[in-house]
Amino acid sequence: MTDQPGTDQPGTDRPVRVMVVDDHPMWRDAVSRDLAEAGLDVVATAGDGEEAVRRARACSPQVVVLDLNLPGLPGAEVCRQVVAHDQAVRVLVLSASGEHQDVLEAVKSGATGYLVKSAGREELLDAVRRTAVGDAVFTPGLAGLVLGEFRRLAAEPAQASAPAVPQLTARETEVLRLVAKGLSYRQIADRLVLSHRTVQNHVQNTLGKLQLHNRVELVRYAIERGLDEEL
Repeated sequence: MTDQPGTDQPGTDRPVRVMVVDDHPMWRDAVSRDLAEAGLDVVATAGDGEEAVRRARACSPQVVVLDLNLPGLPGAEVCRQVVAHDQAVRVLVLSASGEHQDVLEAVKSGATGYLVKSAGREELLDAVRRTAVGDAVFTPGLAGLVLGEFRRLAAEPAQASAPAVPQLTARETEVLRLVAKGLSYRQIADRLVLSHRTVQNHVQNTLGKLQLHNRVELVRYAIERGLDEEL
């Protein structure tokens, strides 16, 4: 089977449920239209922070495409509240800002991806689909920034008191190392000669064992333990 346009899993006909949050009506409408025309299910839109939190809780999207510069609650706080309410929701920031501080604040708030608004239509569509299946998607150059920040935090003395590492299988550890290196699920599947779904299952099992909520937290966990430097 081949991937269907806009589907959340390869080989299925279920469209990805997306919510678009932006305070500019024309931009919000244009993004929503592009997503819908590509076969994704735009279940809600919002123009301010409070509205975004309310609607996300009401419609449970898989992916929230979120601007950071919002009236009312700022985008980072919207992200924090949405993810805290439902850890299955993934947030893809789509912002005019590429400032490092904004990127790091978004990631620390729970965002799993970050694109700047200069991204093209196909880049956005690909990012939404990849975000829906758990990939961490960043505008080129920003992924290195996030990994670098995690390495900096991992070098701080606080890690000396880290709890014991739960027992992972050899395959889970192997997948975790590749996640920490920044590889996408598809790249990991190709490297290990596994299916995309099998890689996703290993990551979900690892998240459960480590009591983590998303791929970004998983990358930080792995870097704190030096797994990105092995192999």
